[in-house]
Amino acid sequence: MTRILTALAFACAAFAAAPVHAAPCSSLTGLSLPHATITAAQSVPAGSYKAPNGQTFANLPAFCRVAVNSAPSPDSHIISEVWMPASTWNGRYQQSGNGGFAGAVPYGSLAGALQLGYAAAGTDDGHVGGTATFAPGHHQQVIDFGFRALKETTDKAKAIIAAFYGTGPSRSYFVGCSDGGREALMEAQRFPEDFDGISAGAPANDWTHLFTGFIWNEKALFADPAGSIPANKLPAIQAAALAQCDKLDGVLDGVLNDPRQCHFDPASIQCKGADSPSCLTAAQVAAVKAIYDGPRNPRTGRQIFPGYAPGAEAAPGGWSAWITGPFPIAGSPTIQAFFGNQFFTFIIFEDPSFDYTKFNFDTDVSFADYTTAGTINSTDPDLRRFRAHGGKLLQWHGWDDPAISPLSSINYFDAVSAREGGEETQEFYRLFLAPGVLHCGGGPGPNVFDTVSPLVQWVEQGRAPDSIVATKFTGDNPANGVAVTRPLCPFPKFAEYKGRGSTNDAANFVCREHDNDHDR
Repeated sequence: MTRILTALAFACAAFAAAPVHAAPCSSLTGLSLPHATITAAQSVPAGSYKAPNGQTFANLPAFCRVAVNSAPSPDSHIISEVWMPASTWNGRYQQSGNGGFAGAVPYGSLAGALQLGYAAAGTDDGHVGGTATFAPGHHQQVIDFGFRALKETTDKAKAIIAAFYGTGPSRSYFVGCSDGGREALMEAQRFPEDFDGISAGAPANDWTHLFTGFIWNEKALFADPAGSIPANKLPAIQAAALAQCDKLDGVLDGVLNDPRQCHFDPASIQCKGADSPSCLTAAQVAAVKAIYDGPRNPRTGRQIFPGYAPGAEAAPGGWSAWITGPFPIAGSPTIQAFFGNQFFTFIIFEDPSFDYTKFNFDTDVSFADYTTAGTINSTDPDLRRFRAHGGKLLQWHGWDDPAISPLSSINYFDAVSAREGGEETQEFYRLFLAPGVLHCGGGPGPNVFDTVSPLVQWVEQGRAPDSIVATKFTGDNPANGVAVTRPLCPFPKFAEYKGRGSTNDAANFVCREHDNDHDR
């Protein structure tokens, strides 16, 4: 869950920066911060820079790099970095979220924000490495991961920025996808005055239930080896789903505009004779149905977490990576299995003998919610303080996300709307669903778009985004030219073809709310 969508249009989001008169970077070593130490204050010349993790970034402006070690508890070791343009600063602050279990400063995001003139910061969330092995016996570090490292980074970064420039940021933004999307919603809910604008991509905000869903899929596919689905069967599943449902939105383009309209039954391609790549066995049909349906409490029948959408099962980086395998890391057959087993082994039960095949989708889920949901989940629909602060929240999710079901974003949006009222919610919170887009980017649909520029315009000019243009490049390579553009619409609206002109041109679509035909 570490990839963040890279938008070509993001390059157009740079705003005019005025010359600034900053203090010497080295002088920041003497800055006093609560329960924190500045471990580095380094002036970096313009050009190429090799970050502490070994990544090299080209074409960076001259900047002041500050590293901070925060210890809000005796067991805390939160590493944050703040990068500030030395001579031209747009007056804004951007904090970047993490992915997966975090464990590293997101240097790539800092570099991207720096190139656009932002003072930028990020954190490792209080531990090192991209696993949950840090957690047993370290409850304070789980709190750091859940939310405290975010607050520590925000407060320290703003103090450092003010000391360096002589003034704090005029506006502050948080940008993240996946776990970073969870963190983004955590900011809006728990620290509503800290950011003026928040971009939350594919948020893993219902963490305990999402990871329960990972165990659900692992159990459906691998508890009985007969249910496993080899990669060479995924094209048949995708082709059958598209054959049934691609026409529903009026445009035959290999992408489902609203997969809720598609009621594809994998039993329709169950093998009538010998097993082959073009059909599914009965056990495989059951496994695919379980993935589409999502986990349910066996005692109450209540949905624990929504299932996954049909239509892009065979896409590179889709089901074969996340859901069906192979993914031979740490003994886990898929990325989902890796995350699910890590979470329940090290954070929930702190028991290396955890066995996913014995997982109880009633009592074990309740235990996870009781012990950990309050620390890691960011599902509180009460955004009144964020709204009163004047905050704007732009959330987005790929319809074909194989990691986090997009229905979970709809569930959260609906919960906020039920509390605030539909029209009132649109005044400060908008959700954009991206057809044909996978987890934090990629996929068969138009998968390149910018959420930060519209967010800045919304915050600073009061112009709420009525649509965001997404682009599909030929071969997913900008050098090959544009193949398709399509508007992304604020939910519950969807892009509808006007009936004339090229279906590859966003100008020939209109955002319109359709009937509840997904329930048919």
